[in-house]
Amino acid sequence: MDYISTREELRTHYKAVHDLAVRKEMRVFDPHARNFIARSPFVLVGSSDGKGNSDVTPRGDKPGFVALLDDVTLAIPDRPGNNRLDTLENIVANPSVGLLFLIPGMDETLRVNGQARVTVDDGLREQLSVEGRAPQSVVVVKATAIYMHCAKAFMRSDLWKPDSWRPRDEMPTLGRILKDQLALADSVEQSDRRLAESYKATMW
Repeated sequence: MDYISTREELRTHYKAVHDLAVRKEMRVFDPHARNFIARSPFVLVGSSDGKGNSDVTPRGDKPGFVALLDDVTLAIPDRPGNNRLDTLENIVANPSVGLLFLIPGMDETLRVNGQARVTVDDGLREQLSVEGRAPQSVVVVKATAIYMHCAKAFMRSDLWKPDSWRPRDEMPTLGRILKDQLALADSVEQSDRRLAESYKATMW
């Protein structure tokens, strides 16, 4: 199999980019972008350590959990997780990130590219508290590119259409998967129960 190795070769296989696709890119959060972020309960964060090791991780909370600090800067709270810190360690090594904001039921998404830093500033952490619990840290992103992404991927996948969803029981539980992958001594039921208890105790 042959692979494309240059930008010029790649471009020969595609039509020229549409003028609107270029001009829609913004440098500041306009009212529409602000409105989208305020209603979004979910964002995907793409990062890389700069050595070819990349990661995409989900961040989710109540709509508007991502705070806009000014016209070009946003703040993403880091709630309790598994402490792998893949994204945070990547950002410390390489600040370039890509964000994809989603709103359930809406096929269009908001993309934000920028430079990120990690802070444990007490004032900002307190501002982003939920039920009296401050995030462990905050990712602060200065945007360099902001734009709406069209609906085609979501329309093709029928992502938001319940009648296209496969029954959940066609897939194993996470407890089952972890038991098989890690050869855990606990039963599937014990693993699932421990996960459920952990979710309740460490959501925020």
